[in-house]
Amino acid sequence: MVSISLCMIVKNEEAVLGRCLDCVREIADEIILVDTGSSDQTKEIGARYTDKIYDYPWKDDFSAARNFGLHEAKMDYVMWLDADDMITPDQREKFLQLKAALPYDRESGLPVDVVMMKYAVAFDRKGRPTFSFYRERLWRNGKGFLFEGKVHEAVQTYGNVVYEDLIVEHRKVKSRDRNRNLRIYERMRKEGKILTPREQFYYARELYDHQRYTDAAKAFRQFLKMPDGWAGNKADACRFLAYCCYYMGNEAGGLQALLDGLKYGVPKAELCCDIGKHFMDRKQWKEAAFWYRAAEELPRENTQDCFLVGDCYGYLPCIQLSVCYDALGEREQAAYYHRKAGQWKPYGEEYLKNKPYFEFR
Repeated sequence: MVSISLCMIVKNEEAVLGRCLDCVREIADEIILVDTGSSDQTKEIGARYTDKIYDYPWKDDFSAARNFGLHEAKMDYVMWLDADDMITPDQREKFLQLKAALPYDRESGLPVDVVMMKYAVAFDRKGRPTFSFYRERLWRNGKGFLFEGKVHEAVQTYGNVVYEDLIVEHRKVKSRDRNRNLRIYERMRKEGKILTPREQFYYARELYDHQRYTDAAKAFRQFLKMPDGWAGNKADACRFLAYCCYYMGNEAGGLQALLDGLKYGVPKAELCCDIGKHFMDRKQWKEAAFWYRAAEELPRENTQDCFLVGDCYGYLPCIQLSVCYDALGEREQAAYYHRKAGQWKPYGEEYLKNKPYFEFR
């Protein structure tokens, strides 16, 4: 069985650090904590699990802090987590099975360089993931893998990269400095740094999250002109550019941005749902139904460069199709998709709200 070094950066994480480390104490053979300036009991809590706790002065650079920890790793593979991440007991068992199978891929038998795992970052009221994406979670030590990017840092992967159906959950219990990431990006630009395509995409996302829609639209358009951006990010950029256009009252520009997203391969259900919403908001029921049917028929896929909004794969298209067909006077079709929405999510707020209407009819 291979050994694993868990490397984390922490700061004022007393509320969640013990929860996180309890989840992985059976998985990690070595725990390395890089503290970037805690003023609470973070280091004291960490000391219950490891004696490898290092102080590192914060430099507005997540990669620099994470890479400091990577250089201290001594085990066969390296793993990273944030302090507010969790691995549930069922996923922990899967992780242990994977660890026992490494260093070889269970399907191909080839040596594994990087393991990608799902990262769930948003949840419904039942605690089930609604938004997830794959992240590099585990990689072979000594192969030169390092984090890149001051913000939204990531490891550039190569070699034999395998995707595992394992989920790490990001369960925040406190709000962060919401201006930090944007502040770092704007300092980089002020200092003359030319943003990489990935940095440009996330800079635009930060502008959007801060409701600076004019600036965000400009930043998304600049990203879309960059030749080396991931196709998945470009399709998402078209969606967010559309949202900016709608907020600014440019409906034609919004629809055009969504349609431009179709240039980047087979569309994901998220894009089809957004196009459907454009027509639904304008009571163009037939057109809306076309796009929601397209979303409902698409497979639920998730790759390295793709964010996944779970409700767009099944539940949301069915809910919207029930509304569209009801507006078109096609009652049986409307009732069919209402029932189908309930099969996807029987506790869904919209489904429960519509249920008396369909039962009465």
